[in-house]
Amino acid sequence: PFDFWSTMCNEGELLEKFNIQLSPIPMTELVQAVRDAQADEQAMATMLAHINDSFEICIPEDKVPAVAGLAIAMKRLVEKYGCNAGAIQCWNALQDELGIMPCAANAILNEMGIPIVCETDIHGAITALMVEAADLGRHRGMFADWTVRHPDNENGELLQHCGPWPCSCAAVKPKLTYPLAFDHPGALTAEAKHGDLTLARFDGDNGEYSLLLGNAHGIDGPAGMGTYLWVEVDNLKRLEAKIVEGPYIHHCVAIHANVVPVLYEACKYLGIAPDLYDPIEEDVKAYLRGE
Repeated sequence: PFDFWSTMCNEGELLEKFNIQLSPIPMTELVQAVRDAQADEQAMATMLAHINDSFEICIPEDKVPAVAGLAIAMKRLVEKYGCNAGAIQCWNALQDELGIMPCAANAILNEMGIPIVCETDIHGAITALMVEAADLGRHRGMFADWTVRHPDNENGELLQHCGPWPCSCAAVKPKLTYPLAFDHPGALTAEAKHGDLTLARFDGDNGEYSLLLGNAHGIDGPAGMGTYLWVEVDNLKRLEAKIVEGPYIHHCVAIHANVVPVLYEACKYLGIAPDLYDPIEEDVKAYLRGE
């Protein structure tokens, strides 16, 4: 849609350079897949039980089956088209058709190791696949917005999104609730676990692709909505300059692991320029040499 211009990508280049093939799924096909899922009593019973076990339900009970149906439908479509990840147009057409936000359904698939990212962000889905592969699937990625600075920590930043983060990343049981900016249910609210993190973002301009990456760690901060985590980096202004001046948009992926050296080395073989936001390149090279 018009409002999603920042997440545009070059499908031809992705195919030619990286053998990444996209499988566009029209809204009508997705909605029909949800209806088919809701007609499958066994699949719905299993998914509804999973939702009730995983989340604190804070939305009308009659909306929960739509969340379950969407999760089942997306998984089936991923399998049908042989995909490894997905990116969804999460607003506003979906709400007109289903009456829910897709965030919690995204979180369910993300927990399964099938990254589903928001706002049709294809480069975000690629980032999520790279980050989780670098960690050999041990942890799940958290697709996030770069948002606002910490009120008290000059190097603190809020990573947040409407609720697509997997339950395994949460510090508390997530609430299935409403998002900050919309009136439809289906989002999650939970702070993520603290700890050491890698932050990354794959993007490109004019045929040149790069991977912004570096380290961070979780810190305390004001309570928020959606799935969120306050993080601290060595120099936030340096990171902000990279985001503003580079080809990068307002999204990134975080993971509870230090996979910076792995991603740095992978860039060599993928034809991607590694773009470290801290001056640690010599340390990374030394690590890769076994020093």
